Amino acid sequence: MNINLTGKIALVTGSNAGIGRAIALALASNGAKVGVNCLNNVAQGQEVVAEIQAAGGEAVLVQADVTSIEQIDRLVSEVEQALGGTIDILVNNAGHLVQRVANSEMFEEMYDRIMDVNLKSTVFMCKRVLAGMKAKGYGRIVNMTSVAAHNGGGPGSSVYAASKAAVLTYSKGLAKEVAASGITVNNVSPGFIGNTMFHATFTTDAARTATITGIPLQREGTPDDVAGAVLYLASNLASYVTGETIEINGGMMMR
Repeated sequence: MNINLTGKIALVTGSNAGIGRAIALALASNGAKVGVNCLNNVAQGQEVVAEIQAAGGEAVLVQADVTSIEQIDRLVSEVEQALGGTIDILVNNAGHLVQRVANSEMFEEMYDRIMDVNLKSTVFMCKRVLAGMKAKGYGRIVNMTSVAAHNGGGPGSSVYAASKAAVLTYSKGLAKEVAASGITVNNVSPGFIGNTMFHATFTTDAARTATITGIPLQREGTPDDVAGAVLYLASNLASYVTGETIEINGGMMMR
């Protein structure tokens, strides 16, 4: 059983670094043409595109803010025009804690930003690509949730956890809506993944050590661990899987 995505067009939001970068590279290495997206760090995004092209693949970078419906429309249009077709595979990877804020200190602008970057972007990215997927009777959507969706997250991340729980349940509802059109919708739920902006920004060395101690596999995950699950869900190996969530957490939370 081989994964062959030749002829498929994929779009991965937030794919200039970390988990998104690993996903973009994995999809490209298995034959997909890849739309790479970044918000700010264009140089990083260009490096991802260059790496894909150096390996013989096809990719394009589009800078866009996926919390903006207008920019979502432009992002998808530019990727489809550059890569020669409508999106077959959408990976909604863009997301962020933004800032650790206790609920007693939460303010409206912070709440809106967390919900926009994690939930709104997912909902409206899906909406934008569905017409093209329905027209061809095929589509793979993979949304990124989090172990925090199940356990509430760490201190100061209750709203982030709620936004990721919303993504999880949204995906289940959407999976039911679009199944008859040959479109699958699934989640990948990372746990403690190293080499990411999230933990570089919000996790102390002491917290990292304590977390790893509590993980049965006794290590932090890697972006490639997450990319492997996304690659499976994006492929025909998962053609009978929809509305599901794959947990990538080393056993720190088992359901």
